[in-house]
Amino acid sequence: MLAILAPGQGAQTPGQLQPWLEIGGVETRLRWWSEAVGIDLVDVGCHASADTIRDTALAQPLIVATGLVAAEQLPAINPGHIVVAGHSVGEITACVLAGTLDAESALVFVALRGRAMAQAAGRVATGMTAVLGGEPDLVIDHLEQLGLTAANRNGAGQIVAAGTVEALATLAERPPPRTRLRSLSVAGAFHTHFMEPARERLAMIAAGLRPRTPGLPQVSNADGAVIRTGPDLVARLVDQVAAPVRWDLCLAQLRDLGVTAVLELPPAGTLAGIAKREFPGVRVVAVKTPDDLPAARELVAEYGGPPADTDRAGTDQAGTDRAGTAVGETDTGLVGALR
Repeated sequence: MLAILAPGQGAQTPGQLQPWLEIGGVETRLRWWSEAVGIDLVDVGCHASADTIRDTALAQPLIVATGLVAAEQLPAINPGHIVVAGHSVGEITACVLAGTLDAESALVFVALRGRAMAQAAGRVATGMTAVLGGEPDLVIDHLEQLGLTAANRNGAGQIVAAGTVEALATLAERPPPRTRLRSLSVAGAFHTHFMEPARERLAMIAAGLRPRTPGLPQVSNADGAVIRTGPDLVARLVDQVAAPVRWDLCLAQLRDLGVTAVLELPPAGTLAGIAKREFPGVRVVAVKTPDDLPAARELVAEYGGPPADTDRAGTDQAGTDRAGTAVGETDTGLVGALR
């Protein structure tokens, strides 16, 4: 089983889209998506500073677009030995891989999500800090005593604390025993009650989405469950902005599914690092630039195999893709394989 993972906010880096523009068709794709999200993704992804892309309203569409650019360079698959998961906003990227949402719908949704979460974060000065090491139960108890929330339980000895800047300052002065701290490049206490206004906003608009039945199983941040219906997945996307990310439970589910290889889409590194620590001996490929595509393509082809009964990539003998869309209307590569 191959797990394809999509990272969350905080993984973004200045210039992350620049090397991808060397691939034919990528810039025009990004220009099209820029209209959907109301952001010049090429400019933000190539020229914006680290401080600029810390802005939630910019970071979230940028992260999802970067992951989708890479995914469209991967081969189409025959489902059966691939599972997808995304961390926080990465769940939206994963929905496109699973075939639940098309790329444009996902990008419109993530743009709305980013704006709603940025607005919620603007009400009170909040942030997030990674707590590395320590005994998990003791760390969580310590955070609660300081008025902080364990917003991300990431496994591999990492818990992310979220709350007011004052409470985080106290944490810096009084860390839990045998831990070290790292401030995260995010602009709010995401996945906590501070994001309730954003959750309410997304609940109002999500009814306009038309999700498909996933073509690949997707593991949910909420509880590590494998989600197999579109409406359930969308409902979880709405609720997760104000609920903790249980990546530890996602990892447990991937272990139970028998995952033997992991591929992280860009901006990659964080989830691949956690996977290496959690799954010793498992093959891990982190796609950071197009230079990593050959290894990624080899891995996807090995586990996904060629599409069954096809006469051209992504289409069946009748000239339609697996969702009944006419030839010529499909996306490319992995992203279009399950539509």
